[in-house]
Amino acid sequence: MTKTTKAAIEATTESNTEANTGALTKHHRSAVRKASIALLAAVTTFGMAGGAFAQTVGGGTSDTSSAGNTNGGGLPQIQTQGDVSFTSGGVGLDESHALIREQAHWPLSLRFTGPTSDYLSDVHVRIADAKNAEVLKTDAMGPYMLVKLPPGHYTVYARYKDSEKKQGVTVAGNGGAKADFHWSMQ
Repeated sequence: MTKTTKAAIEATTESNTEANTGALTKHHRSAVRKASIALLAAVTTFGMAGGAFAQTVGGGTSDTSSAGNTNGGGLPQIQTQGDVSFTSGGVGLDESHALIREQAHWPLSLRFTGPTSDYLSDVHVRIADAKNAEVLKTDAMGPYMLVKLPPGHYTVYARYKDSEKKQGVTVAGNGGAKADFHWSMQ
């Protein structure tokens, strides 16, 4: 217990005793007021320090468990559909930085933008292989999507609102294929 908190508690106890006896003087009211302010300051300080501790331990911008993330480093949750793994997001800074950083480790990277390069989410994504067989059908949860596909030729269909675009991509064994989709409508 700090000296300030102890003094505030003693002054409050003292003033309560005097109040009960009816002998509360002007001097004592001033002491009670000061002690109350000191007690309030101590409680507020502890509350802020406790909140900062909670952010350091389990929250804040370095939180790797946000949005169901168990992958670490801010990367959104990795999902699978058949033999294809993917992740999407990038609405927050930690996610967008993690997705940009991880692009080199994924065979295919997609980005969705609107007018004036605004980032888009809720883009419907469908990927078909060279035989036009669908290998992935999902919705992007943000402007970035990373996809693990076997090497080959694919067509990526991206639909935002009522406008669909498509791009052919070739995924090599070491990855690095990228496709950007841009819509001029919001």
